[in-house]
Amino acid sequence: MKRSKFVILASMGAIGVGTFGLSGLAKALDETKPTGQKLPVLFTSHGNPMNIPVPHYGNPFNTYLGDLGKEIRKRYTVSAILVVSAHWCTKGSFVNISPSPKTVYDYYGFPDNYYTIKYPAPGSPKMAELVAKGVKEIKTTTDWGFDHGNWPMLMHLFPDADVPIFQLSINYDKPAQYHYDIAVQLKKYREQGVLIIGSGALVHNLKLAMAKMRKGDTTIYGWETEFEDWIRNKIDDRDVNALINYEKNKLGLLAAPTPDHYVPVIYSMALADNKDEIRHTYADMLPGFSDRSFIIEA
Repeated sequence: MKRSKFVILASMGAIGVGTFGLSGLAKALDETKPTGQKLPVLFTSHGNPMNIPVPHYGNPFNTYLGDLGKEIRKRYTVSAILVVSAHWCTKGSFVNISPSPKTVYDYYGFPDNYYTIKYPAPGSPKMAELVAKGVKEIKTTTDWGFDHGNWPMLMHLFPDADVPIFQLSINYDKPAQYHYDIAVQLKKYREQGVLIIGSGALVHNLKLAMAKMRKGDTTIYGWETEFEDWIRNKIDDRDVNALINYEKNKLGLLAAPTPDHYVPVIYSMALADNKDEIRHTYADMLPGFSDRSFIIEA
């Protein structure tokens, strides 16, 4: 089944050290000293549910993820993965400290086999606790799990599901600057073995996408390219101020009528240092959607 049918189908349908104690915290602090290796930061699309049953390397998007995962595993030692997922929006900022997060199937109207796939990676409660302790705005929770912004792309990036993962929610009540300020505080974890991934979309207008895709029309409107060109230039220029104030662009609210899928790019860009390189790793477009992805690395 073609990717373009995704939206058609979709439309059918105690803060602190408490969970592991002072001795556990001391051990975790020792384990998370700087490793001497600075891990990259990713911003990636998580694709759409149509990719879920497609085999590893079964289409261009999954191939991109598979190749990127091989590259990362070859060059870096990844102790944990932190995902800022567009699909976990909350009032407040939270990290999940569950040792075995559940699989969340937050998409609807698909065949039964879409709801049986598992990605059995462990959680990373110790690292999640340390992040919550180090960033005052972030609290801990065992709610939620690995959602559509997480496991569908990670099962191709890290197919063995052997790296501990935890998620950071998006505080839906806060402006873009709030998210930038939190993200800057996460920089140090790049040197503690944590691969940080912003999982979202530079363009995500579901209403306009459905208006075409319900009719089987996969041609873009045109404004998607214009906005993506603008935002790519801002990314390449490290113009974080423009990215934070994307709503001032004439197409900003058309490309991101809700902030959930856009905010992860702010997290990723806030984690970049001046000497880091930005490399675009994938690009594809449907009406109202962009899959453009990039990596930030020293």
